Amino acid sequence: MAKILLIEDDKFLQKVYTQQLQSQSGWTVVIADDGEIGLALAASELPNIILLDLIIPKKDGFTVLQELKANPQLANIPVIITSGLGQEADIKKGMDLGAVDYMSKSDSTMDIIVEKVQKNLPQQ
Repeated sequence: MAKILLIEDDKFLQKVYTQQLQSQSGWTVVIADDGEIGLALAASELPNIILLDLIIPKKDGFTVLQELKANPQLANIPVIITSGLGQEADIKKGMDLGAVDYMSKSDSTMDIIVEKVQKNLPQQ
């Protein structure tokens, strides 16, 4: 059973993502409201994949991604950025920092999110 770490501060999106990811695929979802909690949970939970918002409190998503990739214990966990930022520069920066995919929240349905998680989930 895969474990997904959702680093997202929007309570509504936390609920929607969790319900969909758990009901459609039976995955376990762990939620972090900010970047610091996200990094702590990544280390303690060792999720199979991380969904990361960029605009979050305490540490932004780019900083979280840099710190994840700098930690040998966490560096191989795939990270999918889910963001309201859809600028080419933001997408390029996220991918250059090591994200495996980038989704604009405004363009992504839950089916697309589930599909991208399945595609990027390491084989168990």
